[in-house]
Amino acid sequence: MSKEYINRYVSCLVDTVKKIDSETVHLLSTSLREAWHNNKQVFICGNGGSAANAMHIANDLFYGIAKEFGTGIRVNALPSNPSVLTCLANDISYIDIFSQQIKVLGQEEDILIVFSGSGDSSNIIKAIEVANGMNMKTFAILGYSGGKCLDLADVAIHFPVEDMQVAEDMQLIICHIVMQWLRDNK
Repeated sequence: MSKEYINRYVSCLVDTVKKIDSETVHLLSTSLREAWHNNKQVFICGNGGSAANAMHIANDLFYGIAKEFGTGIRVNALPSNPSVLTCLANDISYIDIFSQQIKVLGQEEDILIVFSGSGDSSNIIKAIEVANGMNMKTFAILGYSGGKCLDLADVAIHFPVEDMQVAEDMQLIICHIVMQWLRDNK
C-alpha cells in the first residue's frame, strides 16, 4: 500500500473532523447527561458497520462513563440481540426490527440515537418516526446527503462526506468525545 493512499484517507478524515458542529454535539451530550440523571433509557441503532458502532457506544455509555461499577446510563443497542432481530424480520418485516423494539421498550423522554451513512435506510427512518411519535428525543449521526433522517431527527449531526468508512469513523469519534465529556461531567 502506498503512502499516498494512506494520506488520502487520513486527509479526508481530518477534513471531516474539522467540520464537527460543537453546538449539535453539545446538545447530544447534555441530553444524554439529563437522561442519565433522570434514569431514562437510551436506544442506539444502525445497520452493518453502524450496527457494530451502536454496540460499541452502548458499552461506553453503560460502563465507560461510570466512575464506579453500576452507575452508567441505561442503554440498549437495538442491533445486539440476533434472536429478536430475526424474529421481527421474519414475523413482521425487516423495516420494523428497531421500531418494534422501541414500541415495546421505549418511553416518553427516552433518547434514540441512530447511526446511518446514507440517512435513507427504511428501518432507521421508521425507528425515528416511532420514537418521535412517542415523544422521545431523537438524534442522528449521518454521512453523505443525510437522506430523509436529516429532517426527521430532532438533532442531526451531519457530515456531508461521500465515504462510508469515514462516515462510520465519525459516528465513533463524536460518541467518544461525548463519552469522555460525560465521564468527566456527570
